[in-house]
Amino acid sequence: MNKYTNQSFDEERALYGEKNAEIVCCNFEGPADGESALKESSDIKVSKCSFLLRYPLWHVTNAEISESKMTETCRAAMWYDKNIKISKSSLGGIKALRECRDVHIDNSKINSTEFGWFCKNVKITNSEMTSEYPFLKCENMEIDGLEMTAKYSFQYAENVVIKNSVLNTKDAFWHGKNITVYDSTIKGEYLAWYCDSLRLVRCKIIGTQPLCYASNLILEDCEMSGCDLSFENSDVQAVIKGHIDSVKNPKSGYIKAASIGEIISENKACQCEISVL
Repeated sequence: MNKYTNQSFDEERALYGEKNAEIVCCNFEGPADGESALKESSDIKVSKCSFLLRYPLWHVTNAEISESKMTETCRAAMWYDKNIKISKSSLGGIKALRECRDVHIDNSKINSTEFGWFCKNVKITNSEMTSEYPFLKCENMEIDGLEMTAKYSFQYAENVVIKNSVLNTKDAFWHGKNITVYDSTIKGEYLAWYCDSLRLVRCKIIGTQPLCYASNLILEDCEMSGCDLSFENSDVQAVIKGHIDSVKNPKSGYIKAASIGEIISENKACQCEISVL
């Protein structure tokens, strides 16, 4: 195994195609301003490194990255990678992760505007994220213990399970399919419009006009705060522990809540049963 320790690399493709290598306490920066430092590498272990140059980890297979930092100047740090484990690291750059497969991120901080687009088989645990448009068209995701601040999250995502998380977002889950969220807080506007098969279990939902134009929508033992004009044109089965500010034109199914401030019924063809527990 090749080992690189306490070195600086700034040239183009500095460690291109490295195999069976360990990279420890190295910096990827300098006046040569080279790109793609570890492109096409495989079976590498990276620890306590700092990446400041662009596109350092493209087309990488089988990598463990720990206690490392990718700054915003990396821009698109990890694209087209397979079987990557990241822990105790900081992931920056506008497009830090894209079109990757089999990625596990643990105990890390992510600050990336367009994070995780078109990825498959992604697991995120005990991490923090600041983003704007994360997880576009992702498939097969497991998330547990994520604190996220974002805007347009999980659009067109499929087969997602989220647990024990706080999602401070805007219109999350639009056009999403087969998504289940357990024991989490979801705060934002226009939650999950046009989704199919979204299931929320013991969640707290905060924000205006949630869960409209949805199909196969299920809410179990959830709370809703500041949720007005909810469920418009949705096929819904909902049991809400507390109060709903207002319900507007649900399409079908049932909505049961401890109290409902206003029921707006403009659609005479509505077949949804609305009741107070």
